[in-house]
Amino acid sequence: MERLSSRGLPRLSWIDTLYSNFNYNTDGYEGDGAEDRKSQDGSETMPFIDESPTMSPQLCVRPDGEAVSPTPPEGLLPGGDIEKGLEMKKLVLSGFMASEEIYINQLEALLLPMRPLKATATTSKPVLTVEQIETIFYKIQDIYEIHKQFYDALFPNIQQWDDKVTVGHLFQKLASQLGVYKAFVDNYKVALETVEKCSQANSQFQKISENVKVKGPKDSKDCTTTVTMEALLYKPIDRVTRSTLVLHDLLKHTPKEHPDFALLQDALRISQNFLSSINEEIDPRRTAVTTPKGEARQLVKDGFLVEVSEGSRKLRHVFLFTDLLLCAKMKKTAVGRNQQYECKWYIPLADLTFQTLDDSDSCPHVQTLPEHEIEEMKIKISVIKSEIQKEKKAQKGQSRIVDRLRKKMNEQESCLLLHSPTIPFRIHSKHGKSYLFLLSSDYERSEWRESIQKLQKKDLQSCVLSTLELQVLTSSCFKLRTVHNIPVTSNKDDEESPGLYGFLHVIVHSATGFKESANLYCTLEVDSFGYFVSKAKTRVFRDTTEPHWNEEFEIELEGSQCLRILCYEKCYDKSKLNKDDNEIVDKIMGKGQVQLDPQTVQSKNWHVDVIEMNGIKVEFSMKFTSRDLSLKRTPSKKQSGVFGVKISVVTKRERSKVPYIVRQCIEEVEKRGIEEVGIYRISGVATDIQALKAAFDTNTKDILVMLSDMDINAIAGTLKLYFRELPEPLLTDRLYPAFMEGIALSDPAAKENCMMHLLRSLPDPNLITFLTLLEHLKRVAEKEPVNKMSLHNLATVFGPTLLRPSESESSKPHITLASDIWSHDVMAQVQVLLYYLQHPPISFAELKRNTLYFSTDV
Repeated sequence: MERLSSRGLPRLSWIDTLYSNFNYNTDGYEGDGAEDRKSQDGSETMPFIDESPTMSPQLCVRPDGEAVSPTPPEGLLPGGDIEKGLEMKKLVLSGFMASEEIYINQLEALLLPMRPLKATATTSKPVLTVEQIETIFYKIQDIYEIHKQFYDALFPNIQQWDDKVTVGHLFQKLASQLGVYKAFVDNYKVALETVEKCSQANSQFQKISENVKVKGPKDSKDCTTTVTMEALLYKPIDRVTRSTLVLHDLLKHTPKEHPDFALLQDALRISQNFLSSINEEIDPRRTAVTTPKGEARQLVKDGFLVEVSEGSRKLRHVFLFTDLLLCAKMKKTAVGRNQQYECKWYIPLADLTFQTLDDSDSCPHVQTLPEHEIEEMKIKISVIKSEIQKEKKAQKGQSRIVDRLRKKMNEQESCLLLHSPTIPFRIHSKHGKSYLFLLSSDYERSEWRESIQKLQKKDLQSCVLSTLELQVLTSSCFKLRTVHNIPVTSNKDDEESPGLYGFLHVIVHSATGFKESANLYCTLEVDSFGYFVSKAKTRVFRDTTEPHWNEEFEIELEGSQCLRILCYEKCYDKSKLNKDDNEIVDKIMGKGQVQLDPQTVQSKNWHVDVIEMNGIKVEFSMKFTSRDLSLKRTPSKKQSGVFGVKISVVTKRERSKVPYIVRQCIEEVEKRGIEEVGIYRISGVATDIQALKAAFDTNTKDILVMLSDMDINAIAGTLKLYFRELPEPLLTDRLYPAFMEGIALSDPAAKENCMMHLLRSLPDPNLITFLTLLEHLKRVAEKEPVNKMSLHNLATVFGPTLLRPSESESSKPHITLASDIWSHDVMAQVQVLLYYLQHPPISFAELKRNTLYFSTDV
């Protein structure tokens, strides 16, 4: 076979750069683009998922039959001059030819063992029978000859390229011979099963099938690669898809008047029709694997979970089959080798239980990151998102900068995904082994548990897999998997919705469909940064079949696309409580979710909806407010009441140093809410908050009774709302720029002087109120082991509320991007409050005594 010359074809890395979304090349010949998708340290927290050897043609053809192809770079799109289009056509062909050479080498590698195997088949000691050989290598010789002829005919055209060269007739001929592939596809499943069975029965053939040598391209340093026969047998199926994609791209860069256009169009039509005809046959094979006994082992569910192993968190890909649960990780492989899974453990479903911890058991020590580090990761992710948006708007075509930013964001998001889950999901084997996963959502845990329990209702037998059986099953996971990428936004297409940023107002009205009276409540979850978190919880409606909560919540959204509602029966039996704080022992009665459609929820009116779950119907309403509108301060237009009134006016009227509302809310939180998990972070019921707001505004005599009866999260929410609705931030508009510059100072002594001087510059009511709140938040943080609220958590909640400056309607455009949520300003606002929270106690009298002549123009 004639080798490709480096002079005749451009380096493949050109194509990799131009087509970073899809490589025409096959395994063993990655260009520069491949390295960009791998983590710097090769960490398993960011598994690299390549597109071979398991790409299904189904994935590459839309339902309407139109092939999907990568978008060429700007400047080379159709509509540019013809010369550029033809140059692009040459680049596409060159990349395809390079991968065609590799494909032919792979087919040649498959044929090499076939000849000696045939020679021994008629001897007294055959490795395989003639029938087995014909089954395994069915049509490989024919496919090899078709592509060898195609390559030999196309190669000279690329070497002597000009605008008059035609290649359409060659692709048309290739497409007309796809009938051979149809025969190969029909035999594909049997061929794989025969390889598996023969490998088990004959160690000599097993060695041959697992160590097939494939020649590399002439220009590659590594002359040969070793792959399995199973991987090579998938190549013809993979190749049809890739050839179709190339035809689509060639058409895009061929002028309609060129002789090639009609021929390429015909070849594409034939290829697409062929793909459509075989998709239904190939796709079912991606959901099942045949056991050595001939039984079908179906894949039911798979996904990425965090496992606690030897005290540290590991990202695993978990596969639930009809008879067993398998936990795998992506193996670290050398460049050019097939990506593979490595089985960490498996449990037959017949042996699997969900027993909770006994008194004798202890929860293993779990490596956890401090909450402030988790928040810092979110901030970094949002800043990178903002930078990506700016780069895209710049229209400079700097795709490499965007790719670098995406890689950086992927690393941060993957780290966040690894360290944020806290809800335990324990898997036990009857033979004594136990495994612990950490999930971010009770909804997700419930889904896994229900899927396993449903399968366990069948008559399952325990099984022990041999080493070979386990290898076969694990390698099949690559083809069978339905979840290809970890759930981070950097893995999403640009066309996908970025989600909503702002506040979702949800009223949980009622639920029906319960067969027996129970103590019922609901929780609300939304997705944020790739995982779901619980955001709100209704009160428990006791001993009823028709709870009517009618409770409103304000939920902060950070790129959210989905709302989940879970309905629980409250457990009051203390003997069933689990020692683990994160273990929810209440019974899930039902669960459901709705997509947050921006068009629907961004209406000014409430959108009423119903979620049906296991025969239960939960009615709720929702509407959305973007963050900038929700937090916008409005000039004071009233002198009565306390909300929306200047703090100096309120304290003067009350003849107090600190507003009554601030003192009473702080007192109540410290009396009975200081140990409440998530105090100031968990949303209070909005209707309760509004009732308290009205009571404080009208100075109701019963305010103390109301406070003692009210849910503590509503009281915490009322305090936050008071500071948010101040017409001017507590730390004032005038000093805001100085606070921003002061916190950025590097010298500790200069920062100390500046930050203390800024406090002294505040009006007395503002300063005394701030110091009162500061000491209260420090006391809350002292209970962090119980309430899970660190100083950094509290700074994140209160920083923007106390510092965000007033703004006129026209001062800023309407923003709902991530940059609005975690802009550099917001980061600095959090840091300012954190500085004072971490500072030794600050006395009002001390501040006033030690006045320094320090200009506020920092």
